[in-house]
Amino acid sequence: MNMNLMYHQSSIILQEELKIIERAKTDPYYFTPLYKKYYNSIFRYVYKRVDEEDAAYDITSNVFVKALGAIHKFEFRGVPFSSWLFRIAKSELYQSFRDKKSTNTVNIENVKQLSSVDEINEDFTEEDRRKLLITLSALKACQIQLIEMRYFEKRSFKEIGELTGMTENNAKVKTFRALIKLRQKFKTRRE
Repeated sequence: MNMNLMYHQSSIILQEELKIIERAKTDPYYFTPLYKKYYNSIFRYVYKRVDEEDAAYDITSNVFVKALGAIHKFEFRGVPFSSWLFRIAKSELYQSFRDKKSTNTVNIENVKQLSSVDEINEDFTEEDRRKLLITLSALKACQIQLIEMRYFEKRSFKEIGELTGMTENNAKVKTFRALIKLRQKFKTRRE
C-alpha cells in the first residue's frame, strides 16, 4: 500500500511542525504555514462529504477560523497537526449536516482503491461499480467514514483513531468490521 507522506511524517518533521504551532500560539502570523500546508487536504476531506463546492469552501474556512481561535488549546500527541484539524473538520461537517438536515454522501472517483475487497478485480464492470455505490450508501455513516479514511485517504489506524476519538486498535477492529460488512453486502448484491 502506498503511504501518503502528509499523514506518515517523521519525528523530525513533526518536531519542526510543533515549533511552528508553538509560535502560532503566541502570534497568529505563524499559523500561515500550517494553513498553506493543510488547506487542500481539509478541503478535499470536506468536499468528499458534502459534494457541494460552495459549502465545502465555507466549512473549510470555518475549520481554519476555529483552529486559529483555539490553537492555544492544541496538545501535541505524536501525530501531525492535521489530525487536530480533521477533528475540527469532522465537527464542522456534523454541525453543517444538523443545520441543513442533510446526509453524508459518498463520492467515489476510483473504486479500485478498495483493493482489499476480494470481489473487485480487473473485470469490475460499470454495473458492479453502481452496486458498490449502492452498497456503500447502505452502510452507517461511521462505517463509510472509516472505509474512506483507510482506503481512499490512506490514513494509518493511529491517525484514524485520533480523528474519531478511538484507540488505534479499536479503529483497526471497526474498520475491518466495516470492510467485512461491505464485502458481504456487495457479494449479496452481485449474486
